[in-house]
Amino acid sequence: MKPLLTFIAICFATSSAFAAEPDGKKYLVIHADDAGMSHSVNRATIDSMKDGVVSSASIMVPCPWFKEFAKMAKENPTLDYGIHLTLNSEWKNYRWGPVAPSDQVPSLIDEEGYLWGNVRSVALNAKADEVAIELRAQINRALEFGVPLSHLDTHMGAVISRPDLLEVYVNLASEFNLPVLMLREFDEKKKREYPALVLERAGKLAKKLEDGGFPLLDRLAQFYEGDTYEERHARYVETLRNLQPGFNQLIIHCGYADDELRAITSSAERRDGDRRVFMDPQIAKMIESLDIEVVTWKQLSEMTAPAE
Repeated sequence: MKPLLTFIAICFATSSAFAAEPDGKKYLVIHADDAGMSHSVNRATIDSMKDGVVSSASIMVPCPWFKEFAKMAKENPTLDYGIHLTLNSEWKNYRWGPVAPSDQVPSLIDEEGYLWGNVRSVALNAKADEVAIELRAQINRALEFGVPLSHLDTHMGAVISRPDLLEVYVNLASEFNLPVLMLREFDEKKKREYPALVLERAGKLAKKLEDGGFPLLDRLAQFYEGDTYEERHARYVETLRNLQPGFNQLIIHCGYADDELRAITSSAERRDGDRRVFMDPQIAKMIESLDIEVVTWKQLSEMTAPAE
């Protein structure tokens, strides 16, 4: 299911100056979303981080396979993990509920007791104070399971669907001293796709984050087009060749196209293709030849930390 906002569409922002990167280098976080979603996704994500060029991943704490991935993360503490803050449960027959007690977050739950099935329902029904309770519970649960955290981001853009939810998102950055996925600014085309109130609040909060020493992204890309491996490979090669200087992130979804993943989602083949692309040694060689420095969120934080 496609998201409400451009956090999971192609999104290229322009910036007149890279405050954190005067050297004009091309930095890229290759980021795998949806860890914890299933056993297939867990295996593919870890394999792509250990044996491929994926530099970071984010975890869906409410999902049934969270515990397995938390164990993997604890056993591989040098890798880079964030929390994929989750307010919706989008698959037809594979659902999950909140981490917080249901009676504390009733506005986040549908008539079957699961998180809402789409971002629009979240935007229409969720109370901001209950969103804060749930997202805090997700972060704390990961910490309790020993996951070393480097950042926060948002599943399908639900946390940025309203200005007050965006405020919750950024407040969590300060509370847990973790950067959040946020663009420095948006190009004119993408500005037309956002509600004006969200854009206004995002600009102010981005400035607040930057002033606090948190990294902001200059560009973000993610693709749903291309069902075959060859199509997705070509799209990623094009993206890498056209990468611009600054802090960039490329969002992918890793999986093994097995019976489990096919039973959950129609995107099994695309997820398998993403895994194959970014475990390909030729892609690693191409990245090196293009003078792209693949980095983690930990490294972005170190680059933007205030001087002592």
